[in-house]
Amino acid sequence: MGVTNDLIRRVWEHREGLAEGFTKTYSVKHLVHYETYDTVPDAIQREKNLKHWIRAWKIDLIETHNPDWDDLWWVIARG
Repeated sequence: MGVTNDLIRRVWEHREGLAEGFTKTYSVKHLVHYETYDTVPDAIQREKNLKHWIRAWKIDLIETHNPDWDDLWWVIARG
């Protein structure tokens, strides 16, 4: 999870292993869910809320919008 103003750049950095943290440690390369917000404070609040969710709720959120867990990089990279 995270907040960015440039999703394509951020996902590319994670895919290339350039971003330190969880995704690099566990070699996470696929984007399976993202949300957009009009303001930074709204995005930060949503991220804080999601961090308190149990894993099952997060999985349900992903499967509601992306039931096959497709890598959404290809969606956002095409524009």
